[in-house]
Parts: sequence; C-alpha cells; structure tokens
Amino acid sequence: MSKRDYYDILGVQRRATADELKSAFRKKAKELHPDRNPGDAKAEQSFKELNEAYDILRDDQKRAAYDQYGHQAFEGPGGGAGGRGFGFDFSTSFTDVFDDLFGEFMGGRRGGAGGGNRASRGTDLRYNMEISLEEAFVGKTATIRIPGSIACEACSGSGAEAGSKPQACPTCSGVGKVRAQQGFFTIERTCPTCQGLGRVVKNPCRACSGSGRVQRERTLNVNIPQGVEDGTRIRLASEGEAGLRGGPKGDLYIFLSVAPHPLFKRDGQDIHCHVPVSFVTAALGGHVEVPTLGGGRARVAIGEGTQSGRHFRLRGKGMPGLRGQGAHGDMFVEVGVETPVHLTKKQQELLREFEKATSGQNSPEATSFFARMKEFFDGKE
Repeated sequence: MSKRDYYDILGVQRRATADELKSAFRKKAKELHPDRNPGDAKAEQSFKELNEAYDILRDDQKRAAYDQYGHQAFEGPGGGAGGRGFGFDFSTSFTDVFDDLFGEFMGGRRGGAGGGNRASRGTDLRYNMEISLEEAFVGKTATIRIPGSIACEACSGSGAEAGSKPQACPTCSGVGKVRAQQGFFTIERTCPTCQGLGRVVKNPCRACSGSGRVQRERTLNVNIPQGVEDGTRIRLASEGEAGLRGGPKGDLYIFLSVAPHPLFKRDGQDIHCHVPVSFVTAALGGHVEVPTLGGGRARVAIGEGTQSGRHFRLRGKGMPGLRGQGAHGDMFVEVGVETPVHLTKKQQELLREFEKATSGQNSPEATSFFARMKEFFDGKE
C-alpha cells in the first residue's frame, strides 16, 4: 500500500513554516497518543505515521529531499533507510514526541541537573534573499550581513566578570526547576530566580551586563545550491543569536525567492519561453534562435504551416535537479505567430490579392470551423 503524503498527514500546506508544522504536529499527537487511545490499533498506526512525517519535515535537509523525490528519497536497501542517506529512527522520534508534548509543561526540556540550560538557547533568525533564475540555475555563493547577538568575548559568554564564575542557583540548587505540591500533584516549573539556567551571576560582566552576549553585525557566506526553487529554505545551524550566558546558539534560516524572469517561466525543472515569429516564417518555414538559461543559444526549426501556440521541445535545456543531482529538465519554446501592423497601402493590396488567391486548403482549420458552424445553425432551423 502506498504511503500517504507527509503534508496531508500533518494537515498543512507544502509551504508551511517550522512553527506551523510543530503546531499541527502537537495538536494531532495529543489526539492520537496511545495513552489516550488504549487498545486502538488504528490510532497507534496513525500516531506512528504522524511521528514519521514530522521527523522528516522538521529537518530541512530531509524536507528538501522529500519535496524533490517524495517517499523514494527514503526508500532503498536497509529496511527503509533510504538510498539517499535519510534513514528514519522511530525510537528517537518517539522520544521527541514526549519532549515536544510535555517538555514545556514541565518547565523546559528534560535532562536532569543543569537540563534547564536548553531554555537559554539563542533565538533563530530569518533572512530573506532574492535570487535570479540564472543564479538558481548555476548556484552561487552569497555574502550576507546579519545583525544580532554573539557570545561576549570579555567573559567568554559566561556573563561573569573576569576572575569570577557563575554559581549554582540557591533557589533550585542548580537544577533550573522548582517543585510545588498542589493536592495530590507535584507541579514542576522553571526556576524564577535563574530562569531555568541553574546558575546565577554575582559579579556581572561589564561588557555585556551579565547576559553573556553583545550585539554585533556578522558577515556570512551562504552557498545557494543549483536547482533551488522559489520558497526554498536553507538552515545554517548555530548561526542564529547567541544563547543567554553561554547557552547554545540558535539557527539561521535563509528564505529564498526567485525573481520573475523577462524571458523564461519555470515549471518545476522545465523552462517555458514564448517566441514571436512573423506570419511569413510560420507559413513558409524557417529558423529562430532562442536563448537558454545556460547562457547559450539554441536554433529551432520552424516547419511550414506552423500554427500559433505550437510547442517545440529542447531536451535537457531546463533546470538541473536540486544540488545538481539528477537529469536536467526540458525547455519548451512556444511559437506565437505575430500579425503585422502599420501596413502600407502596397502591403494591404498584396494581402488582399493573396486572400483572393487562397482556397480552403490554405486555411483548413478556419474552413472546418465555419463548416461546423453552418451545420449548427442549419440544425436550429
């Protein structure tokens, strides 16, 4: 039985953001969780499918592979560990389900003493970048400037003045969480004194006021691979904001948009180009030269009697696969027969003489149409 589409399983659009994916996953996971559906084999299977879909789509590399190749990206020898190197570990994802569902309720991610440090992770950053269709065709290395926070050099990100160190929080004893008894339940919350860090700074660093980070503008080189499409996201791990007091860095997400092209339109890996030709060339035949995205030219033979709207296919002249993998798409040249304008009296006379000399064989489509139209009206009488 063929697998369901991962986006359909989560109930989101293909361009859903990471936050939209997570929100949809959390909602459905709570509904389908085995603890809420004991003995329901169908719910358990749906829960596994949901977990698998989220595990793939939340990872940018796996998501890009799935968008490009579908389920085939993860199929192959090895019992589902895809031939492209994106295996799926259900046990790992099952743990992530509990983390996503219950981690925030319990005051942060699990991890024991000091586990609250993950709550100080730096903020993810977003950068919007527009590229040309030619750049999407060949790929490029772009240099971008990112404003944000970096680890303070004066205190090495600790937030403590030189010669001192952060100390264990006296309220939570360095755990980052505190517990409170409410009836039969024990509620665990983030420590209000250290904000889940497990440490407090007695002598804050003067350079960063104890936060462990300062504002700086950074310059980064971003590799844009061949074949990227409009809406592609590129994740640069640990290139986001620095974490509070030595916490891990966030990630940087590059959102790509491909600018409209004056000559070409893209459809997946195929390229379409509309080329006007004179009615003389269309009638008598000839050749036209068209540009290609690779920077060259292609010569297209126009046969006698070519009609407006006809497509000519140039194999392998389309877009490359993502990161240059796979065969190129094709380029389709659509002919548009141009009606002449601003005719002189001599040209008009020549055209009228030409019309008088024509017969039904010269315009078979028009002759056939008017014949059918006559039959239509005759049938009404």
